[in-house]
Amino acid sequence: MNIINKKYNIAMVVEYDGSNFYGFQKQLGNIRTVQGEIQKSLQMFCGELIEVVISGRTDAGVHALYQVINFKTDLSRPAKGWMMGCNSFLPKDIVIRDCAIVDDDFYARFAINRTYHYYLYIDRIRPGLFNGKVGWFYAELDIALMQEALNYLIGTHDFSSFRASGCQSNSSIRTMYKVCIEQKGKMIRFELCANAFLYHMVRNIIGALVYVGKGALSLNNFKEIVDSKTRKYAPPTFMPDGLYLVDVQYSKKYFEYKISDWLFQ
Repeated sequence: MNIINKKYNIAMVVEYDGSNFYGFQKQLGNIRTVQGEIQKSLQMFCGELIEVVISGRTDAGVHALYQVINFKTDLSRPAKGWMMGCNSFLPKDIVIRDCAIVDDDFYARFAINRTYHYYLYIDRIRPGLFNGKVGWFYAELDIALMQEALNYLIGTHDFSSFRASGCQSNSSIRTMYKVCIEQKGKMIRFELCANAFLYHMVRNIIGALVYVGKGALSLNNFKEIVDSKTRKYAPPTFMPDGLYLVDVQYSKKYFEYKISDWLFQ
């Protein structure tokens, strides 16, 4: 008689400060990554070597308030047990915010959209308290002009102009559902929601928008960069510090957790 072990599909919402990681994805060698720390904590908790699937990779220095992972296991634990057990072994710069036992066909990579926020601190003096947590620019920017530039990004486009050379994606076609800018005091928040993002895509867009905002690029220049489909004419990639993955959506709702936007109160 064959005994078939039931596989449980566990999904988690992960929050982390990316300042001291070489990105999310596990790498060869003794390199500190978010995935490596999570898998280490899971192994310490349940004594089983577990490989997690992620909704999308984040780069070195990039943060997340709502990253999604999943993994399959033979072990039966309540969702809260997985969350609390994993958290007890995680370092202080990573925490599991929510956990659910999900459908067998759930796969974290198959999100229908992802949302990033970029926080840009505007001041003559660089930030101290928010060091590593926000981007920084030393002069006022034209918010209205940058918002106009964002209109060229809405919809389905070839985003090669904002694609880094190390990008491994087979296609540079992406659909941007929402882009907006809001300012409160010295803090600017950019919000970008798309079906998926290319390597460094958000940071490259922010870099071009800052050039528009400071008057180094006209709206027509920005449109020409978008239409050119090449990095050749685009401004440099902006710093990673202010970039946060803040939401990942699926065709079905699995989690109750919602982020608190503490940087933009």
